[in-house]
Amino acid sequence: MAVPLINDNKEIKTFVVDDGHGVKGLSELRFKALPELFIQPHEKRLDMTKVVHHESIPVIDISDWEDPKVMKRICDAAENWGFFQVVNHGVPDRVLDDVKEAAKRFFSLPADEKKKYLFKNSSTKNVRLVSSFIPEVDKVYEWKDYLSCFYVSDDEASAFWPSVCRDQLLEYMKESESLIRTLLKVLITRLDIPKLDETNEPFLMGSRRINLNYYPICPNPELTVGVGSHSDVSTLTILLQDETGGLYVRKLDSDNWVHVPPIKGSLTINIGDALQIMSNGRYKSIEHHVVANGLENRVSVPIFVNPRPSDVIGPLPQVIARGEKALYKHVLYSDYVKHFYRKPHNGKDTIDFAKV
Repeated sequence: MAVPLINDNKEIKTFVVDDGHGVKGLSELRFKALPELFIQPHEKRLDMTKVVHHESIPVIDISDWEDPKVMKRICDAAENWGFFQVVNHGVPDRVLDDVKEAAKRFFSLPADEKKKYLFKNSSTKNVRLVSSFIPEVDKVYEWKDYLSCFYVSDDEASAFWPSVCRDQLLEYMKESESLIRTLLKVLITRLDIPKLDETNEPFLMGSRRINLNYYPICPNPELTVGVGSHSDVSTLTILLQDETGGLYVRKLDSDNWVHVPPIKGSLTINIGDALQIMSNGRYKSIEHHVVANGLENRVSVPIFVNPRPSDVIGPLPQVIARGEKALYKHVLYSDYVKHFYRKPHNGKDTIDFAKV
């Protein structure tokens, strides 16, 4: 690639966002110093002195998920950590490897090809390629590109999702569906809901979105972030990491952080804001953060399991029937999501939108 003359933030924004080169394209220019647009204020960076090295989030073998001890471990992890890793989850290793390769394949496409999926160019609002988080509102950019695909149907995906990764994403979503149902079946038992059925399944897992995240090699990674601290707006998030590492989780009710090391064949599960609201705070949606890396490119693939946009979410009647005072009001889920996307990442502040 011929190195363009990029001297200021405006030119960098044009190169990264408008021209479709992304942060990956910027990384490949081999800047010796991080461009100013990406230099985060100190309070937005991860303070590595607050990382607790001797602790880790729970790792749970769910091969026998109906065992009461396993069910208890899952529910306890959702209450006390908001994050856990699962092994023996039933999604084949081949499918996991294929989807990671598909992510790399998509981001290896020429800029002119990827550019078709920028929001301004995309032929559907359900597929969009983005750099940073929301470049229109981010004052300082995050060191990440991502492709986001909202699932409507296989036919819609066949028509609009990029052909270099579409089949692998659909297979991964299909293979993970049983895991998603299993986790929800277990988690709702502690909310006095006896089973997952047609009355509750739509607002627990009525819509899904899959992202391909790409974190390129970064000069001065200590000055920026891969993803700023935030909690997800989902019911559950199912995250596939590659072997690079870099995901950190805030320990409940503390300023300390815990690294989530990649375990081959595992998936990382986290509770999202929607389930925190529906459980009236019993299950915790926890802040997490991704650091930039100066040595390796990193990919990750989250599936966001959500209510439907048209659902109104609030504390579930079965939870309030136990005599608990509602901590959250009822909100239209699409309004909640819009609120999340109107502002840069900022810890747990999105959930204030739903607080009583």
